[in-house]
Parts: sequence; structure tokens; C-alpha cells
Amino acid sequence: MTAQTAFTEFLAPPGWRTIDLLSDLHLHPGEPETLQAWQGYLQTTPADAVFFLGDLFEVWVGDDAAQSPGFEADCAARLRAAAERRPIFFMAGNRDFLVGQGFAAQAGLQLLPDPLVLVLHGRRWLLSHGDLLCLEDRDYLAFRAQVRSPAWQADFLARPLEERRALARHMRAQSESRKGDPRTVWADVDGEAAVAWLRSARAPTLVHGHTHRPGRHALDAGHERLVLSDWDAAASPPRAQVLCLSAAGAQRVDLR
Repeated sequence: MTAQTAFTEFLAPPGWRTIDLLSDLHLHPGEPETLQAWQGYLQTTPADAVFFLGDLFEVWVGDDAAQSPGFEADCAARLRAAAERRPIFFMAGNRDFLVGQGFAAQAGLQLLPDPLVLVLHGRRWLLSHGDLLCLEDRDYLAFRAQVRSPAWQADFLARPLEERRALARHMRAQSESRKGDPRTVWADVDGEAAVAWLRSARAPTLVHGHTHRPGRHALDAGHERLVLSDWDAAASPPRAQVLCLSAAGAQRVDLR
């Protein structure tokens, strides 16, 4: 079971009425429908704050990718415009863990640790991308430990940008191949580990993404987890869902 004894707390300002939670949009220039849906959401959401809980981008090879005109720079501009109207927060996922302070400053994002306790209207919500709790996915967790190390990241980011892009394309192709393999077994969040986190955080509800299995799951008599949807506006039916937190609790909003 993964150990976790201390959690960063974020106390929402008293004037905030609603907060939107989203994850796993996997934005990519090759998926224009999802990109357009995201852009429309940023322009129209009435939320007082927006929290992206990982995998906002399908891949992120370094903040310098956004320094030249293109997809990354355009995303930064749209995020900054949205952040001028309400605060935008970002928690790294397994696809965009290389988002750093440089891009955050460019896009107007406020970076969040994983996990995080959000306190809104007196209620505690435990937020996470979710990958750390998929304990059965041992190969991924070993890979995660490797690529999150400062030494690995320094070596990768020292490579030329085009080399990093090529490596990312190769890794994405491998991932797509794995998705299409019927023998692939996808690990889910470990229930005992999730309850241990929630008890330590003194929170009744865990909100996470990563697994692409949206829904509400009871863990025990006093704890539950809410799984965020991934986004795919080109799917049939399209997927574009937001979880809205308010004094009344959590409500799913389908933007299709």
C-alpha cells in the first residue's frame, strides 16, 4: 500500500461559489474537435476557479516548446486569457508531468501538488490525478519513479527539442498500440490505498482522473471516490464532462 501521511491543504476563498474539476483532456493538435470543445469551455464556464487534475495535454516535452508559434504557444495564450477572468490551477498527470514554472508563468497557471486537500464551503475534498493509487500497475509506477527524478528530467530536457518531440511521438504510438491490444489489462485505483489516503486527509471524497472510468464508487461506509471523465469530442457519443463543486456537493456537467 502506498504511504501518505501529510497533505497540502488549499483553502478556497469564501467568495468562491463553484469550482470546476477536469482531467484527461489529452489535448493534441491532431484532435481538433476536443481542442475546440476545450476552447469553448474556457470562454463560457461560470466557475469561480478551474482545476485541471492532470493530462491536460496528450504529451509535454518541455516548456520551451511553447516559446515558438504553434500548438503549445496557442494553448498558453488561451489559458492566460481564461486566467485573467478566474484562477486556473494545474496538477501534473502522467502525460504532462514536465509542465514547469516557465509554462505556468506564460499561461497564467498556478501549479498544484499531487495529492491536494481542497477545502470548499467547509467540506474537504482530496484531489489527485490518480496514477499513484493504481498499485497493480507496477511497470508504470517504476517508470513514473524514473521519469519524475530530477536526473532523468535534466537529461531529457537537455536534448534538442525536435529529438524530444520524436521520442514523444514514438511513446505515443506505443501507447496507442497498447490501447488497441485486447490483452491489455488496465489497473484501477486500489480501494484500500484510497481509503488510507482519505483517512489521513480527513476527507470523505477522493476526486481523481487517470483511469478513464468516470463514475461514483463507494469505498466504505464513510468514504467514496469520484472519477473524472476523459475528453474526446470526436467519439460517439462525444465525451466532455466537468465536475462542479459547490456548497451543495458535486455535480457532473456534460458539455456535449
